Amino acid sequence: MGSGGDVSFAKQAAIQLVAGGSAGCIEVSIMHPLDLVKTRFQIQDNKSHQGTTHYNGLRDCFVKMYRSEGVLSFWKGVLPPILVETPKRAWKFFTFEQFQKLFLFGADKPSALTYSLAGLGSGVTEAIIVNPFEVVKVKMQSNQAHQSKAPTTGSVVREIIKTDGIFGSSGLLGKGITATMGRNGFFNMIYFGFYHSVKNFFPKADDSRLEFVRKVLIGFTAGVLGCCINIPFDVAKSRIQGPQRQGVKLYRGTAFTILRIYREEGLKSLYRGLLPKILRLGPGGAIMLIIYEQMSEYLTTKFL
Repeated sequence: MGSGGDVSFAKQAAIQLVAGGSAGCIEVSIMHPLDLVKTRFQIQDNKSHQGTTHYNGLRDCFVKMYRSEGVLSFWKGVLPPILVETPKRAWKFFTFEQFQKLFLFGADKPSALTYSLAGLGSGVTEAIIVNPFEVVKVKMQSNQAHQSKAPTTGSVVREIIKTDGIFGSSGLLGKGITATMGRNGFFNMIYFGFYHSVKNFFPKADDSRLEFVRKVLIGFTAGVLGCCINIPFDVAKSRIQGPQRQGVKLYRGTAFTILRIYREEGLKSLYRGLLPKILRLGPGGAIMLIIYEQMSEYLTTKFL
């Protein structure tokens, strides 16, 4: 029979996993259209190509997609992130809590460095889980056919496995994985590091409404800063995992892809899709942290 400490750890882990999973599922369901638009911007280069639609701005992308692909097209590729966001966010928050213990460095309570390193660790490890779903999602989001004619998630998975295989740097599991690690690792490092450090610096408000606003503003800012830091990795990931012209693999490794985009298209291209990314992960980051904290507090009160 397990000890009381083992039972307590198991309950805490379960609470962290359930709270994190719930937060992720709700956030992705609300914010997915902006993630899709971000991907469309990131996979296009500076030139228009025959047979593809070129987008000149956020509004232009929304209007063209609505007219040519239908309203449901804004949720293209939503199934893979919904399937993965629950375990991904659950893992994200659970590993963040565990990494904090590793990076205390003998201190009694976490520091800004503790939060940042714990976030980096959680981001890198969650990338391993999420990467195959990202490969499928990007391929579905890059498809410009009307939603009624777009391939299903299952058919896209089978096509990827048939064409590129499962393993290796081009396979379902490994395609763009270092870029995904860089994207998630740096985002979580800034996101958790900023949120918890700033939240602890400013005192908790007595008024519940002011406290809610305080958390929303800090969470929003944390999400925006994370987006600004990690977007070159996100662009590289989209290029590696997305369609490549004329069947030629122009984009391979993460560093090579970032350098190639910079040399051929300029620094600005490494920040493609930043606006929809901020519009998604700014409020999305606030939504996720608040839901996680509320769920965690409720479950802790109920079961511990």
